[in-house]
Amino acid sequence: MSTGPRRICVVTGSRADYGLLRWLMEEIRADPSLRLQILATGAHLSPRFGLTVEAIEADGFTVDEKVVLEMDSDHPLAISRSMGAALAGIAAALDRLAPEILVVLGDRTEILAAAAAALPFRIPVAHVHGGELSTGAIDDAIRHAVTKLSHLHFVAAEPYRARVIQLGEQPDRVWTVGAVGLDPLRRLSLLSRAELERQVGFLPGERFLLVTCHPATLSTPDPAAATEALLAALDEFPDLRILFTQANADAGGSRIDAQVGDYCARHPQRARRHGTLGQLRYLSAVRWAEAVVGNSSSGLIEAPALRTPTVNVGDRQRGRLQAASVIQCSEDRSQISGAIRRALSAEFRATLAQVRPPYGDGDASRRIKDHLARVPLEGLALKVFQDAPQGPA
Repeated sequence: MSTGPRRICVVTGSRADYGLLRWLMEEIRADPSLRLQILATGAHLSPRFGLTVEAIEADGFTVDEKVVLEMDSDHPLAISRSMGAALAGIAAALDRLAPEILVVLGDRTEILAAAAAALPFRIPVAHVHGGELSTGAIDDAIRHAVTKLSHLHFVAAEPYRARVIQLGEQPDRVWTVGAVGLDPLRRLSLLSRAELERQVGFLPGERFLLVTCHPATLSTPDPAAATEALLAALDEFPDLRILFTQANADAGGSRIDAQVGDYCARHPQRARRHGTLGQLRYLSAVRWAEAVVGNSSSGLIEAPALRTPTVNVGDRQRGRLQAASVIQCSEDRSQISGAIRRALSAEFRATLAQVRPPYGDGDASRRIKDHLARVPLEGLALKVFQDAPQGPA
């Protein structure tokens, strides 16, 4: 049995999951009974995605292990090869770090590799944000696979807890803690509108939409066509500025980025694209935007908590809990433009003060840290499948 602080290794693969995990990392670092280890991989170490590992280090963290992956192509074969490299590289890192619990979040390919790599070492895996649905993307299958490789489960809402248990996980190892994405709203002082405008290059008082378009890897036959429909819909709002963020590393993401880049080049006075806004600027943009448009999970989690309307396009997030501030539409130009008009309408905006976000109160990181510190390690790597009660034949 080890002595000293309990070693908790957090795996992060992108700017998106680091933004969600940062405050849990802060909680672990501040607890003298725990020792934080950080394993960075994936897009963090890619120039294409801004070398965002530097943002982790700029926040004062020490990155203990860096597993570099090939991220220059989003072709399915390249992604599969990257998964294999992630499995081998993360396994070697875990052999050196010897953590007592491995923390992973969500549903990315490198997260699946990390959970699988921990299995032969008998390292218990703690999974954050399991039990959710996003049936328009391969992330959905990855998320449930990570659940089955994990031993502790920290979910964002009660329906997700029920689904994790339905997958055969032990109920006493599944906790509803809320969404970690809401934690920075309690811990950060968001930028004023004037400061955000200065940093992103908007003129004072300009109204804008915050737009993120990721590939819907299962539900959309042609992500490029879906993006063209979205961009065409944006043309119907010439009085609004557009702030784009970068697509993720899924198959088709580079094509979307190229389309957005072309759009910004054609509308240089109106559109701006930022690959890595960072958490503070991104959440400040959510706060001050007229609406969040696209298919990012932040439109369903963070935007409702800030009382900002969301136009959720297509099926990428289909299955997630949605607040009343979320307007769902198909990947059709007229549907998207109609949804944006509704989000901008005085009638709809008058309802925002009554919105009840479904993802908790913004204290998830502390709750997770407390469980990680208290849970008995003995026997934790042993899982017992929980069969569902059998009804009458």
